[in-house]
Amino acid sequence: MFSILVVTVFLASCLAMHPYSYSSAVGQGGGTPFASYGEGRITAVRVNAYISGIQLRYGYTWSPVLGSKGGLKQEIELFNDEAIVEVSGKYNPADYICYLVLTTNMGRTLSAGLPNQVSFNFYPVNVGNELRLLSGRFNGAGITSIGAHWGLVYMEGHIFNHYISLYSF
Repeated sequence: MFSILVVTVFLASCLAMHPYSYSSAVGQGGGTPFASYGEGRITAVRVNAYISGIQLRYGYTWSPVLGSKGGLKQEIELFNDEAIVEVSGKYNPADYICYLVLTTNMGRTLSAGLPNQVSFNFYPVNVGNELRLLSGRFNGAGITSIGAHWGLVYMEGHIFNHYISLYSF
């Protein structure tokens, strides 16, 4: 009976946690909507020099390009256990995202664009969360809005199995 109580309390506490958060999109928002997707942790990011396109790699698989494919690209490949924990930059409220900076939990950054106009700063609400996906809108010339989605990365049930092993009976 005690074991059922412990498991019930544990599962209730898991449900009470809010492991995901969303940083609302900034920018004028015209054009075609996009959202990155993939399984596992983000392991690399490519950004076109003038923020006309972004591409994320989940594990070993690159997502489709979000925005335009052309132009000079800047890239960061993340180390093991490295994650993006902040997305910041600048945007023109009547136009495009002008500048983008991705910062990792190890203090490394990828920056692209020109640092002018209105600043924004996205970060997860919950401790331990990391960037899971980007969403927004783009047109033929660039990305017109961007938002960040934060969450935990569950690798093959590792987190859940770790807590269950703490309460093995």
